[in-house]
Amino acid sequence: MLDELIRKTIREMVGGSSGPPVAFLSPKGDRGLFGPESIAWKVHADFISMMIGGISSLVLQALHPQALAGVWDHSSFRKDLKGRLGRTAYFIAATTYGSHAMAHEIIEKVNKIHQHVHGSDEFGRPYIATDPRLLAWVHLTETLSFLEAYQNYRYPKLTRAEQDQYFKEMKSLGEMLGAQNLPDTLEGTQEAIESYFPELYYGERAKTIIQLLDDFPSNLQSKPFVKLISRAGFINLPSWAYAKLKKPIPSTLEKLLVSKSIDLVAIPVREALKDGVAAHSYRRVYG
Repeated sequence: MLDELIRKTIREMVGGSSGPPVAFLSPKGDRGLFGPESIAWKVHADFISMMIGGISSLVLQALHPQALAGVWDHSSFRKDLKGRLGRTAYFIAATTYGSHAMAHEIIEKVNKIHQHVHGSDEFGRPYIATDPRLLAWVHLTETLSFLEAYQNYRYPKLTRAEQDQYFKEMKSLGEMLGAQNLPDTLEGTQEAIESYFPELYYGERAKTIIQLLDDFPSNLQSKPFVKLISRAGFINLPSWAYAKLKKPIPSTLEKLLVSKSIDLVAIPVREALKDGVAAHSYRRVYG
């Protein structure tokens, strides 16, 4: 009964559908883009840290006016945050754990959508979603946020070699989506993100999006869980982001309290989701 309540709360948060992910069971033996031994399979299997990293990445992406403009002009993000998170979660699941056909189908779909996303940002500068530099910003902030959340909230932590391997694996996915010359190490990713600092801007649009993430919509039953995940997402931000957001760096005590709370909440959540997408995909590969 508790497991079903947890699954219902999670579906309510991300707008997901009910039922087991049977689409990931076939075709038998198909290893997908990465395979079960990959670091991507390990990192992306943990719902808690992925949700935390997802919040972090959306905050960072909102700081780039042209990346934000595409969401602002061509997305229902402000009215349907759960739907946006649900679609992003499905994309990650399909490209990480899905068969080759499933992964390539969703990549092709996203690439086609990007071809029609263009306009002007809040400064009147033109943008197009197929711009490799904008695609790289989204990729860099997502991968760094996912990895940092895993390192902060999942055990055992990854070695430096495993962290670098994660970026090497994810580089191939980012380049399938149109980004170019992506780094394949943690250090390279951090340096690439720093190269965007002069382009970042915390204006009214970004404030609107970040306020929405800070006060994530939820029903009364799921509100404590959702609020905790949202707060952890902000704590998961890199230290430089707080100055951009004009927010204080979280205290050591707050970080500790949130970390301990996540540890406690994660136990039943991980138990409830143990037969999820990753488990189904393992069965597809190994029978």
